[in-house]
Amino acid sequence: MISRRVFLKTGAAAAGSWALPRFAIGQSGKPANSKLNLALIGTGGIAGVAVKAAIGENLVAICDVNEKNLSVHADLNPQMATAARFRDFRVMLDKMGKDIDGVVICTPDHTHFAATMDAMQRGKHVLTQKPLTHNVWQARTLRKAKQKYGVVTNMANQGHTYSGIRQMREWFEAGVPGSVAQVDSWYPGPNWNGPAFRKPETFPPERMPVPPELDWPLWLGPAEDPGFNTIYEYKTWRGFPRFGSGMIGDWFCHICDGPVWTLGLFEPTVIEAEKIDGPNPGMCPDGSILRWDFPARGEMPPCTLRWYDGGNQPPMPPDWSWGTLPKFGSFFRGSKKTVFLDELSNNPRLVNKEEMQAFKESGMPPEKYPRLPQNAPDSGPMPEWIRAIKGEGPEPGSNFDYSARLTEVACLGALAQFYGGRIEWDSAAMKITNRPELNAFIKEPAPKGWEYGEDLWKS
Repeated sequence: MISRRVFLKTGAAAAGSWALPRFAIGQSGKPANSKLNLALIGTGGIAGVAVKAAIGENLVAICDVNEKNLSVHADLNPQMATAARFRDFRVMLDKMGKDIDGVVICTPDHTHFAATMDAMQRGKHVLTQKPLTHNVWQARTLRKAKQKYGVVTNMANQGHTYSGIRQMREWFEAGVPGSVAQVDSWYPGPNWNGPAFRKPETFPPERMPVPPELDWPLWLGPAEDPGFNTIYEYKTWRGFPRFGSGMIGDWFCHICDGPVWTLGLFEPTVIEAEKIDGPNPGMCPDGSILRWDFPARGEMPPCTLRWYDGGNQPPMPPDWSWGTLPKFGSFFRGSKKTVFLDELSNNPRLVNKEEMQAFKESGMPPEKYPRLPQNAPDSGPMPEWIRAIKGEGPEPGSNFDYSARLTEVACLGALAQFYGGRIEWDSAAMKITNRPELNAFIKEPAPKGWEYGEDLWKS
């Protein structure tokens, strides 16, 4: 069973997943029923979820490198019009740090780490979009930061707040599927005509004039400058390894949350691209089949996790009787039964419809893991995080002790998807042993002004 420790502000550990963390809100000593003073870094796109969830709190500051984004979600929360506005999150935290309790980070992947670390080292509670970081070293550093700074942390993968992922783990621990040595997960993207992925007309993309509303150097943050192009600035940055993590960054932390958490799939020894479709220079491919090999964990046997995307799909279980194969999800192929989990690691079911009905009628395993609210406005990662800060709920399930490890597995998969081939991974040494040139992506260089977390590695 995976440990779910709750670290108190004092540094002492409390046993039990439902111990209420006694964090002082924003280190200010406010009573638990006070409204939080929240700040938002990145206000476009997915930030709309956070903007709406902040209605019951005080949204005191918003920050975006693109001036136009500051008004994108104004209709969701009237506080968007009254919150102090900034372009540089470092300036925002310098000027308003004493008035901020928690920070929500909704930037592109490559600036998640810097924004999150800057807030944490100032004692601010943080909620960061998935994937938590852009590389393995950053993920491990955020685990260290969580222990040092004692703040409430959460990664926004909503499926981890759902009842289905808890039910799946209860079924597994009750022996319903038997031992699981193989998991297959799949998603149909990338959709090159959708909002998240787009191919440039030429590669590298043509340099374009920077629009006046955008601070391009701040958007780049720690990343090298390829020259501005509109394909980078909105959601379609995610297909480029300099800024995003491809399809793995987009969906692994949702679909594979259930397999990773249920089976403890944290430290693979091999990650391999078994198939790459339509490799695109400097971008994620049109499709892929990836494999992670995990050694035995306690009494659990070695396990293979496969990822299929771009139209590639896993073999259908021979006893599947629910009609056509779903567009996305996971199969836990157990020694007794195969179990399906959906794209948000929710709604588990046996792959045989008749067996599932009999299973329900016979009485499913009892609830072991406490459920969270499932209906708006109390459902989801941000309400979960807010309750934990106030001492009104447990530590978030996707706190950085867990989500950083989940993200590390995703980062390794993204490397295999972007660069192909086989990766042999020494987790203890944090090194790729067979292709040393790829170690440059395990810890990417940070330019002056963007260095964070180095002190946490000093003994």
